Amino acid sequence: MGSSTGVRSLEHTPLNASLFMTAPRVAARTFQDLVVWRKAHELVLAVYSLTAGFPKEETYGLALQMRRAAVSVPANIAEGFRRRGKADKPRYMNMAEASLEESRYYLILAKDLGYGDTSSLTTSLEEVSRLLNAYASAILASDS
Repeated sequence: MGSSTGVRSLEHTPLNASLFMTAPRVAARTFQDLVVWRKAHELVLAVYSLTAGFPKEETYGLALQMRRAAVSVPANIAEGFRRRGKADKPRYMNMAEASLEESRYYLILAKDLGYGDTSSLTTSLEEVSRLLNAYASAILASDS
């Protein structure tokens, strides 16, 4: 009976809601305050590092396309951040998501062409994708 009394007393103890609630979030003041933007920016820097080692003939080919698509992700997040219209913010987040998918393909292509190990970039891209999806969903669920 000794161990069951411990369980029983926990069952009858009111839950302390503060144990399960996170601290209130402070509203982002600039796009740079957004975790999703910071992670997307880190992805861009990594794409630039990878593409710097591409063959010279790819300077205006795949390297340029990869950089352009990657840069578009945090750029659209930044631009959408200041948009005020109810439809504007989600539209920019959707454009960021589309550029992220374009980047996903370019990473596959670069790997298949033997231009470098893209596994860490793919992992970073997956993280940005999850964060961006959550951010876009939060925007759509909000009243503002």
